[in-house]
Amino acid sequence: MEEEVITACGSDMMSDVLAYVKDQSLLLTGLVNPQIVRTAEMMDMHCIVLVRGKTPDDTILKLAEQKDITVLSSPYRMFTACGLLYSNGLRGGCDVS
Repeated sequence: MEEEVITACGSDMMSDVLAYVKDQSLLLTGLVNPQIVRTAEMMDMHCIVLVRGKTPDDTILKLAEQKDITVLSSPYRMFTACGLLYSNGLRGGCDVS
């Protein structure tokens, strides 16, 4: 919780996160499996926000704790959650080249 978050990305496809996302510190996703933590770790992300009211199970929480990754849950759909973060100053970026 002490890491500064200045950029974010939203995706339910972890392969897209691995292929296109650069220098993001927060991941928004509707997936609820350990792969989200592994992907966040590989991309050096500090926080995962589960959208659509999804809640993580103990496996995800334990793995995230081991990797020092914060996991949060939001009742909003991904589009709305991303829009709220953007309208409050959080920016994203994607390498589409």
